[in-house]
Amino acid sequence: MTDRFLELYVHIPFCIRKCDYCDFLSAPAGHEIRKRYVGALLTELKGRSEEARDRKVCSVFLGGGTPSVLDAEDIENILTVIRREYCLCPDAEITMECNPATVDAEKLKRYRSAGINRLSIGLQSASDRELERLGRIHTFGQFLETYRLVREAGFTNVNVDIMSALPGQSLSSYEKTLKALLELTPPPEHISAYSLMVEEGTPFYRLQEEGKLDLPGEEEERLMYYRTRELLGQAGYGRYEISNYARPGYECRHNMGYWTRREYLGFGIGAASLYRETRFSNTADREAYMEAPLAAGSEPQILTAEEQMEETLFLGLRLMQGIWDKDFREKFHCGLMDVYAPVIDRNQKDGLLVYQNGHLYLTDRGIDLSNYVLAQFLF
Repeated sequence: MTDRFLELYVHIPFCIRKCDYCDFLSAPAGHEIRKRYVGALLTELKGRSEEARDRKVCSVFLGGGTPSVLDAEDIENILTVIRREYCLCPDAEITMECNPATVDAEKLKRYRSAGINRLSIGLQSASDRELERLGRIHTFGQFLETYRLVREAGFTNVNVDIMSALPGQSLSSYEKTLKALLELTPPPEHISAYSLMVEEGTPFYRLQEEGKLDLPGEEEERLMYYRTRELLGQAGYGRYEISNYARPGYECRHNMGYWTRREYLGFGIGAASLYRETRFSNTADREAYMEAPLAAGSEPQILTAEEQMEETLFLGLRLMQGIWDKDFREKFHCGLMDVYAPVIDRNQKDGLLVYQNGHLYLTDRGIDLSNYVLAQFLF
């Protein structure tokens, strides 16, 4: 790596109740299990710090699950160990995910004191009917209360997650969610707007197989997608990644690292890492992890030059800024057109890509068909 920066991801696999669409590695658990898990996390964080001695940690992300179901003391202990064992940049972005109705004023005050400077709140919808259908534990009113407390606690960098193409959702109801966010005082600095993906093994998947999941049609889903871009753009949000919008200067630095292939280490069950051009993951077995948090998980995958190129294109083209040939040459000692000329030429003719002055990026139509375009860059 040229910048020698590193990101840390800490997985908290607990939630109050599993949502019907969720296929993340998370589940409800009692207080004793949560405490044991945090103890294992602290052991792993300490035990793996030596491998990162020559790296500066520029971002930390506590994700899940719902990290805010932990006691504030647990969050404080995790960040204390990170500060003690790793070289944390003074201006590091430290994000924690939370859900409405899982925080209070005291917790938020302690998060701030512990160094968390960015919160990501899972709203998903401003419609109580849609929230209930998703299996969420909160109402829109509870979100509003949580958002008020977050602002009163002094957080000035806040993301809100929303979803489109939900069961029973219409373009009109989705617009109400977008407008409800923009009417907040102040509005969030960052908005992540995802389209529902029905994943195998979830209750939604079973309902879909039975023909009982009343999803919006393809045309209505596309209109929701366009309306997101239109309303957020008019409100001053820049779209910097396919599903992410931010006010200037508030792009998520941690996720930017993923899309630009910055090195990262993952801690906790199922957490993935990219380090020294090797990908590896922890065990997904919670009990096994708590018994031996430093035991090896998946077999490490040492990435070939071709695989590194694939990832550079597949991830980098999700960003509106695209990819610069000079950066590609610096990394791989060859140009984009040396490797991908046929794919680039074909997609330029189809109006899906632009390659101009050494700069490669998706067109608006290419963004609409991004999965189709990106798949072509796989060897």
